[in-house]
Amino acid sequence: MKNTLEIDSVQKHFDNKMILSDVYLKCETTEIIGLLGRNGSGKSTLLKIVFGIIDAEYKFIRVDGIVKFKTSQLFKEISYLPQDNFIPNSFSVKKAINLSIEKSNVDDFYNDKFIQTVKDKKINQLSGGELRFLEIKLILFNPSKFALLDEPYNGLSPIMIDVINKLILKNSTRKGIIITDHNYENVIKISTRLILMKDGKTFHLKDKNELIEKGYLKEGMI
Repeated sequence: MKNTLEIDSVQKHFDNKMILSDVYLKCETTEIIGLLGRNGSGKSTLLKIVFGIIDAEYKFIRVDGIVKFKTSQLFKEISYLPQDNFIPNSFSVKKAINLSIEKSNVDDFYNDKFIQTVKDKKINQLSGGELRFLEIKLILFNPSKFALLDEPYNGLSPIMIDVINKLILKNSTRKGIIITDHNYENVIKISTRLILMKDGKTFHLKDKNELIEKGYLKEGMI
C-alpha cells in the first residue's frame, strides 16, 4: 500500500509580502516530485515549512489522511536535506553513519564502493562531492516515508550527479521524494511529476513543455 503526504492551504508572508498563497502538493511513495521555480519563488521555504523548521500563517500537513499538527509528529514521517552541509566537521564518517542509520541497515549502507573509499575519513577531509553524497545517502536511508531534497546537486560534478540520481531512483521504490534544484535538467530527468512554483502558487504540470508556456524556461532549453 502506498503512503501519501499532502501539503494543503499553505500561506506564508515575509515582511508583509506574500511568499506562498494556498499552496497544495501531494506526494505518494514511489513518486519523485520535481519542484521548480525561479529564485525567490518559495521552493526552499515550502520544504522548510513542511519539515517544520519555519512557521507558516496557515498550513495543513496530512500523512495517510491524518493531519499532523506538531513538528515532532513529522520527524518519523519526513526527512530533510538542507541546502547547506549538516554534518559537523569534527565528526568521523563512521560516527555520522552510526548516529544516523539503524543498526539493521548499517551493513547495507556500507555495501557501496563510494562509502568504502571514505569510511575511514573525517568529515573535514571530504571533498564537497563526497560530503554531499554521504549526506544524501544518510537522508535516503532514514526510515521515513518521505524525503525532501533541497539543492542536492549543489557543487557536484556531472559524474557525481549521475551517481546521486541512481541513488535517488533506487530509494524511490520505498519513499516519496520531493526534489528542488537550480539544475532543472536533472530535476526534469529524474522526476515522475513536475510542479512549478510561481507567484506564490503551485502549478501541477501535465507535461514538461508547460515550463516554457508558463515562462520558466525558454524555447530550446528542454
